[in-house]
Amino acid sequence: MKKILLCCSAGMSTSLLVTKMKKAAEEKGIDVEINAVALELFDENLLKYDVFLLGPQVKFKKNDFQKKADEYNKKVEVINMVDYGTMNGAKVLDFALNLIK
Repeated sequence: MKKILLCCSAGMSTSLLVTKMKKAAEEKGIDVEINAVALELFDENLLKYDVFLLGPQVKFKKNDFQKKADEYNKKVEVINMVDYGTMNGAKVLDFALNLIK
């Protein structure tokens, strides 16, 4: 099972997107775990997830988080602003899955 973690300011704004991503995964028959947390919880979740997506409003954390994730050969990317704004769960799911090696 692939595991995707979304990080944002408080973990709240991504909750709806997580729901839509889970629905898209279910429709496609993809076994995936997707959750959202506040930025402060990134470090404690680093070993638990395969890929990390940041909300556009916290893209300034990408380089810091990627340095930590590099130690475990994991990716940290920023969610496309349009996909985030329109809550396009299917596109964000595909984006995340394509990042996992």
